[in-house]
Amino acid sequence: MIKKVIIVSFACFGMSLMALYTARTKKVSNPPPMEFIDTPVVVLELFTSQGCSSCPPADALLDKVKLEFPDEVFALSYHVDYWDYIGWKDPFAKSGHAKKQREYNSKFGYDGNYTPEMVLNGVIHFVGSNETKLYTEINAHLKGKAQNGVQIGKIASEANKILFDYSVTGSLDHKLLRVVLVIDERITEVKRGENRNRTLRNSNIVVHEKYLDLEASSGADSITIPNVVSKTDNLTLVVLVEAENLEVTGAAKAPIHH
Repeated sequence: MIKKVIIVSFACFGMSLMALYTARTKKVSNPPPMEFIDTPVVVLELFTSQGCSSCPPADALLDKVKLEFPDEVFALSYHVDYWDYIGWKDPFAKSGHAKKQREYNSKFGYDGNYTPEMVLNGVIHFVGSNETKLYTEINAHLKGKAQNGVQIGKIASEANKILFDYSVTGSLDHKLLRVVLVIDERITEVKRGENRNRTLRNSNIVVHEKYLDLEASSGADSITIPNVVSKTDNLTLVVLVEAENLEVTGAAKAPIHH
């Protein structure tokens, strides 16, 4: 069973992400010819919650396919906060994650948010625990080619920041770079709510992300390490190229040593 929340109006949540593209991006010339690696990528964004009893199977499935396809699959777990009222406050939940989910569902013409929801490459959504559907879509998308190649260069830690270099091949027109910081795994003892008295293993947890304008084929930037990250956490940096229609057109990832 999935858990669904109906959204009556989007107006109170301000300017949509699609509108932000109009305000923040501009058409740029294609980069000079570079070696273009068009290896297919599958970016999975799971909208989940520790307060949702239907979510643990989807959480486990997301990690399973990431391990089976270590190079091709990019697993991201976005914890939402709209089930916190049931009795357990998810420590990784953010209202911004629910807003991102609403942007996707608005694009898909789906009325409301639900958990667990899986979004693949920003182009399709389905119930996150549907294993047959997930494998079918992964195998289908792995037959295609990525529109953009992405490489992560030098990575360094500085105080509460991760510094990194990046390069992108392919067209940059109307594209943004989405930089995501991920905790590889965390174990939580849930005391209340629908999953009370359960020990949950969450992986691929998105703890911070930011967008960069893609005005050049290469550059350097940084991302902040939030307080929810502990010194014992293993982290991964994921860099995605995203079009204005929310489609993910390229991806790269690298482990972080901090």
